[in-house]
Amino acid sequence: MLGSCARALHTTYDTALLDLDGVVYAGGEAVGHAVESLALARVAGMRLAYVTNNAARTPRTVADHLTRLGVPAEADEVVTSAQAVARMIAEEAGSGARVLCVGGEGLRVALAERGLAVVESADDAPDVVVQGYGGPELPWGRLAEAALAVGRGARWYASNTDLTIPSGRGIAPGNGAAVEVVRIATRWMREAPEPRVAGKPLPPMHRESILRTGAERPLVVGDRLDTDIEGAVNGGVDSLLVLTGVTDGAQLLAAPPGRRPTYVAEDLRGLLEAHGPATESDGGWRCGGWSARVADGELELSGDGERVEALRALCAAAWSAADAAPGTPGGVPRSEKALARVEL
Repeated sequence: MLGSCARALHTTYDTALLDLDGVVYAGGEAVGHAVESLALARVAGMRLAYVTNNAARTPRTVADHLTRLGVPAEADEVVTSAQAVARMIAEEAGSGARVLCVGGEGLRVALAERGLAVVESADDAPDVVVQGYGGPELPWGRLAEAALAVGRGARWYASNTDLTIPSGRGIAPGNGAAVEVVRIATRWMREAPEPRVAGKPLPPMHRESILRTGAERPLVVGDRLDTDIEGAVNGGVDSLLVLTGVTDGAQLLAAPPGRRPTYVAEDLRGLLEAHGPATESDGGWRCGGWSARVADGELELSGDGERVEALRALCAAAWSAADAAPGTPGGVPRSEKALARVEL
């Protein structure tokens, strides 16, 4: 079930671990209500950290972008999957290991900060191959070098394996697509290799975030169930899903237990609010002025009030129904009519 919090979230948690694309900005521009909401949270004493799977940009570049949007940020407030994977490599292969880097400036800088020696070719006898998003200009030859080095026995790492990445023109291939190229090219090996991955939703990224921020009561804030929210679940911390990015109401209602947020809000204003509980009532679930129940495999919604309270009631009804029949085909109730009622 969704959690509840009698106090505003920004006064309950000491640090917000914020995803960027779809949460703070979209297509390079600030998401509605993001700038003022984050400013109010910061003034009230909440620490803000920006946690991204994108390994292409340096923390300084990301911080400068945020500052231009009206969200003042310093480089040490940005945590990237490049930093997480660089720490993994240094700890497992040793400082000074030779690393064939297939990625952008952000990855190269993170490797150098860990004392790792970046090489350019499979013929340079790399100990490690690491892949991170390098942008649309990534040369095909870099993938060939990675495949050759992995085929010769180099350890293989990836900053993250997101298959897609949002762009101003639509959905584009992400680092996971480049990882798949190397996987396909090394299938001939007797034991097919698999990369060690650092980024969300896996624990190394959460560990990096906690180590860099010193958070004691962190709240993960994201727009994706499969990275942000699953990463929070894996890290054993609470999370807030905002509906300004890729996740819509139907996807949220169908979320399996490992991808369910603690709280849900339409945008970052939810960081400044208390979150009322959804409670069982007359065979259904009630939140605020809304009541939701499942009948004949379909969600029904009645009442009125704030849209997000309707969604919280629907989450309680949908998840309780799905959990009561785990593994049953069609266990997730149909939600189209109920969501249309509140245009979610």
